[in-house]
Amino acid sequence: MSPQPYTGGAADIRMVVTDMDGTLVQSDHRIPDSLWPVLDAMRERGILFVPASGRQYANISYLFPDHTGMAFVAENGGYVRLGENEIFSASLDRSAANSAIARVRELADPNVGAVFCSKHVAFVENDDDEFLTQVRHYFRALEIVPDLDAVEEDPLKIAIFSFDDIAQTVYPHMGGLATSPQVVVSARNWIDIMNPAVNKGVGLRALQEAVGVSPAHTAVFGDYLNDLDALDRGEYSFAMANAHPEVQRRARFLAPSNDDAGVVTTVRTLLDLEKMWA
Repeated sequence: MSPQPYTGGAADIRMVVTDMDGTLVQSDHRIPDSLWPVLDAMRERGILFVPASGRQYANISYLFPDHTGMAFVAENGGYVRLGENEIFSASLDRSAANSAIARVRELADPNVGAVFCSKHVAFVENDDDEFLTQVRHYFRALEIVPDLDAVEEDPLKIAIFSFDDIAQTVYPHMGGLATSPQVVVSARNWIDIMNPAVNKGVGLRALQEAVGVSPAHTAVFGDYLNDLDALDRGEYSFAMANAHPEVQRRARFLAPSNDDAGVVTTVRTLLDLEKMWA
């Protein structure tokens, strides 16, 4: 059954959770300007705004200079922060990380590269300019190192990028990694190798419990497969019009596309903010 647009009017929402790429962020890599007055209105009402992304915390938080009234679910649920406080984190087993890195090297594909993701910094050993341009969209705190195996920080995940459709070109080669980590296709060009007990839903649940907000008072927006578990944590779950078919099957409601500022327009309706733009 396909989700339908929300027509219920104002709702008792106390937390708004949104994926970034393909959901809040538009195709030109910009956050719609219409978000900022909505975010101010949410702060005034004490409604928590939560970007939830496969992106690095340093990258997401940079996009929101004023963190007041915000929390962050980063690294696909592997790292959660509320203000200056860490709410939740879960590392990837180091042998699984090394196994994934070795598998990328074995592919010997110039279109594929690995990113070692820790809490505060991401590391790459591929210094190709086009690869780095893609990686820097999602990892602001980035260091180039000669050998990822020598990185001393604990890994939250290994992110793998391909210029081709990664589900077809790389994902089939990621079976049988050491300690059986979770392999998540997080976008057309990205796979995340993660702790098998972690996803956006797990990180979001930890945040909800920390602040005392139930799924009944939570709205969640997503567009891709790594958003599925997060959608289950909100009674008001929205798939974007541009979402993957599986996401649209999972969500209760349909929101306009990211390029139509679907998150913003839907939140205006949920919070009865339309009069602000009348």
